[in-house]
Amino acid sequence: MPKMKTHRGAAKRFRPKKNGTIKRGSAYRSHILTKKDQKRKRHLRAPKLVDATNIKQVKTLLGE
Repeated sequence: MPKMKTHRGAAKRFRPKKNGTIKRGSAYRSHILTKKDQKRKRHLRAPKLVDATNIKQVKTLLGE
């Protein structure tokens, strides 16, 4: 049986950590930034974690 291919879109969006959780970027950060205050944009910069209910699905896409 052939190897599973990594979903390239997912590979660009998610990074696994050593403890099994998965890092992701924040949404609402790409455009219309002029009306968002500085504090909101600063908090959106920080990495977030994929929710526990979605980790299995994301790992499948990443080929883990």
